[in-house]
Amino acid sequence: MDAELTALATAGATALVQQMVTEGWTQARQRVASFLARRRGGGEEEALEGELEVSRTELVTAQRDGDEDGAADVAAEWRVRLRRALRDDPAAAEELRRLLAELRPDEGARVEVREVHNSISGGVHHGTTIQAGVVTRLDQRGGGFGEGPARG
Repeated sequence: MDAELTALATAGATALVQQMVTEGWTQARQRVASFLARRRGGGEEEALEGELEVSRTELVTAQRDGDEDGAADVAAEWRVRLRRALRDDPAAAEELRRLLAELRPDEGARVEVREVHNSISGGVHHGTTIQAGVVTRLDQRGGGFGEGPARG
């Protein structure tokens, strides 16, 4: 199998494992199961969704327990399965690329990282602390956000 397809399978497994712990998991699980079922002639989607769900449970347990090897095993399992699917059906590569674009729509988007410095001094504070890239104005006197002075 050529290096490009191996890299594609690796990227697919990585994206899949990342999706396992997101709100979009249900849709991702269905899409990946459908992709793999088509490689096998269809009819196995439900079983594949079950296998994906078992992998998700294993991943969540591994992450909770700090078991990095267990988490890596989940990714390795799906990397092998995706490689086999690509090996058996090289035309599936373009479909997997489209699926990856759906699973990781923000990939390649520029992320700007800024330094944030927080300083709280002078005793005990019982107020809100906000750490954000941009806040135009915050009035800690109870007025909340706004442009003018706090009213109340």
